[in-house]
Amino acid sequence: MHSGLELTLLLLGCAVLGVVAFRSLHLPPMLGYLAVGVLIGPHALALAEDSPTTHALGEFGVVFLMFSIGLEFSLNQLRSMRRIVFGLGLAQVTATLIVTMGLALLAGFLLPQLNLGWQAAFALGGALAMSSTAIVVKLLTERLELESEHGRRIIGILLFQDLAVVPLLILIPALARDPEDLAVTLGYAALKAALVLALLLFFGQKLMGRWFTVVAKRRSQELFMLNLLLVTLGAAWITEQAGLSLALGAFVAGMLISETPYKHQVEEDIKPFRDVLLGLFFITIGMLLDLALVLEHWWAVLLLLLLAIGLKFGLIALLARAFGAAPGTAMRTGLALAQAGEFSFVLLNHASESRLVDPFVMQLVLASMVLSMMAAPFIIAHMDRIALKVAANEWMTQSLQLTQIAARTMKTQKHVIIAGFGRSGQSLATLLGEEKLSWYALDLDPERVQEAQAAGAGVSYGDAARRESLIAAGIHRASALVITFADTRLALRVLHLVHELAPNLPVIVRSHDDGDMDVLKAAGATEVVPEALESSLMLASHALVTMGVPLRRVVHRVQAARDERYAALRGYFHGASDAAHDLEPGQVRLHSVRLHAQALAVGMRLAGLKLEEIGAEVTALRRGGQGLEPEPEVVLLAGDVVVLRGDGEALNRAEERLL
Repeated sequence: MHSGLELTLLLLGCAVLGVVAFRSLHLPPMLGYLAVGVLIGPHALALAEDSPTTHALGEFGVVFLMFSIGLEFSLNQLRSMRRIVFGLGLAQVTATLIVTMGLALLAGFLLPQLNLGWQAAFALGGALAMSSTAIVVKLLTERLELESEHGRRIIGILLFQDLAVVPLLILIPALARDPEDLAVTLGYAALKAALVLALLLFFGQKLMGRWFTVVAKRRSQELFMLNLLLVTLGAAWITEQAGLSLALGAFVAGMLISETPYKHQVEEDIKPFRDVLLGLFFITIGMLLDLALVLEHWWAVLLLLLLAIGLKFGLIALLARAFGAAPGTAMRTGLALAQAGEFSFVLLNHASESRLVDPFVMQLVLASMVLSMMAAPFIIAHMDRIALKVAANEWMTQSLQLTQIAARTMKTQKHVIIAGFGRSGQSLATLLGEEKLSWYALDLDPERVQEAQAAGAGVSYGDAARRESLIAAGIHRASALVITFADTRLALRVLHLVHELAPNLPVIVRSHDDGDMDVLKAAGATEVVPEALESSLMLASHALVTMGVPLRRVVHRVQAARDERYAALRGYFHGASDAAHDLEPGQVRLHSVRLHAQALAVGMRLAGLKLEEIGAEVTALRRGGQGLEPEPEVVLLAGDVVVLRGDGEALNRAEERLL
């Protein structure tokens, strides 16, 4: 029997080794945690026992995971994606749950020794309906496919799965009660959940933002972190006292904080706790797996693995088609979500604790789910190839896209190819157009491409990291190529293709910072522009010089664009934490002045104050919490807040004139 310290050291040491090994193989750390749990668990090397301490640590991991999900819960996001989330997502979870229940009940009828009642079938269906948000989002981000057609559908389904976990966490433990009292139990659980959630949401909505503001004003990172842990664990404790899950309270706490200005700071602060404790949770899940039993019944595990992946892939692909997706998009959506997810283990853990599922069945299902998650990176890496081979019209669609790109650029000579048509790409295109220089853009966001094409822009749906797309865009006739997305890995892939196809073509690359500058330069980049406030203007200036535009004209053009676009951004509000030497003489900043009842400016028109004569500008005016246009004829009233812009001396004189 290990002491608490010995057990913690053992888990941490093994976790470090496991994550290092799996990261070296370019596999998700989560799989490393699961593998470590299997090896050190009581069914393998027996280095660690399945104790209440490990379960407590693991449960805290789930608490912080649900808190993070709550932080991402956005009503605006749900509203904009409601058809995918509440249409396709709801259909996927419901269909997977129903079909899995049917198959489980059939298996229970044919093999009575499995003890598969409808409660166990429901728990298995809920677990199978989940997919891995961590694995899928990470891989899609690396592939720059979050905004693609299949990427939006995948994210919408994952979002609904995360929401569906909340009622499933309430339902599955309730199913273990006496069947005669099940309806009463479920009704009572639903009533308690409604009351607790109503109290948390009603009072929390009013208090959360104000309380975090009070804490933040103390300017103590330690206090902010302590308060964050208090709120998260406190909300979890409240729901636990009501007989509900800890995770439900944490989810609500995250949801409430997501509506405050501190969401992003909280998200960064909670990551270390979430990742470490969630890793320990996956170790405890791995410890449940009986490796000898799984090896003895490997054929059953393999059958379950193939059945689960095939079932989810087929259901999701068919539903995506029913909701209007093209065959290739539907197949990619199904392939990306065919694996099990983090919450599959959470739900199975609840089912195991409630003794809903036979231990033998639990072992087989656990093993198949772990293997499905290990297979996920390989499936997603090859899903394009699979879609091209299986979907009859996918090859035709991509061929048509390349043909359209080639047709639009066929007559173009000495043009600039823009890889990525986001904000930076569009700014570059505008400046090139004003200089009467031709350009053509490739982008992977179908909605953006459609909108831009409708407006007459020279942009097509295409991947600049594919040889065929660059050839179709006329790389052999181009004068320059500009990579506007700040992704070093993909930029290196594009540079490799350019080196093969047109080694003398100037290539300008955008990067996050100058840390990758040497690598990109070595790969053939002519210029590397680190990402900053004026990154789009810098990209444009390099592109114009490369195209032979005189330097004097380039400087004038960029300066004119800066004056036009960033006039509203000049200046900032000075705070107590700003050092005195940061405020150089003549530096422009912002300052708010509230007019009291005896202020000299009350009853006067803005024009009559002649603030511009002393070097101050009124940028905004607020009255009764509402913004007003600072028109010259506006008459100032007591209580008005006047926002001024100017250097320190001008602001002082303007404030004296107002008050």
